Amino acid sequence: MAYGLMPSCASANEEIKQLYINGYFCYVYKFGIITNGLGIPRNITFLDNDFKQKHPEMQIDKKSDSPDEDKSISDSKSLKPVLTDFFNLHPDFKPHTFLGDSIFDTYATYPLLLGDFKFKRALIPLNSRNSNPDIPEIKYDVNGWPLCFKDPSVTMKPFGWTREAGRSDRFKWRCPLVKRINGKWITSCENPCNGKPCGRITYTSPAQDQRMYPGAIRGSEEWISDYKIRVVVEKNIQYLKEPMACGKLKTRDNQTIKADLYIAGITQLITVILADKIHEHK
Repeated sequence: MAYGLMPSCASANEEIKQLYINGYFCYVYKFGIITNGLGIPRNITFLDNDFKQKHPEMQIDKKSDSPDEDKSISDSKSLKPVLTDFFNLHPDFKPHTFLGDSIFDTYATYPLLLGDFKFKRALIPLNSRNSNPDIPEIKYDVNGWPLCFKDPSVTMKPFGWTREAGRSDRFKWRCPLVKRINGKWITSCENPCNGKPCGRITYTSPAQDQRMYPGAIRGSEEWISDYKIRVVVEKNIQYLKEPMACGKLKTRDNQTIKADLYIAGITQLITVILADKIHEHK
């Protein structure tokens, strides 16, 4: 695949990394930004080598077969160190609601936000990569064991813990009719609900309930109304990229790139101060 053959960083600046964004390959100097609900920047963090040295857990190996997965793991793994640095700078800050896009939808994210960082709610849309709408939804018994879709009186077979880099630990379950034949798992079900010879496979996680109930009911009026705030946030981030020209930089020097973005953020804060002083909060 072309992705695996492309260099991981730009020849002009090793801090400018290869990334796959919205269906395009590109080379970017990646940063994380925390804003409030009005889109006002509260923190800007560059995810460069200095940051990764400070946070060794950010080291991520490139996967030659899945650029979209690379970005997902990178974004979700950057969340903890970025928030940790922010709360270290603002120890008295009391968070309430986290708004993020579906790239942060991992089982590890919810206990991190709701437990470690004490958010009251985590409004994150479910990521389609974590589910398949064409496959019947799994149901569970009173002990949390997934049930066979064809026969709810039968539980699926437990197959131990699955531990992968960049993911929270998950417990693996297989179709109850599966057997190992000639080195392969084959189900005797005549019509597997996933349409595959190996039968249905699913996973459970200790954080599963928090993902489904992250402080607000998914799809409720409260959820829909509050999540619309993200539109304001995205507009302000886009304002940094386009009118402030931080999205199409002509410079290659790290310090200049950082200075441009910091100045753009400071300019936004000055605008907020002026708007407050003249009572034009628009």
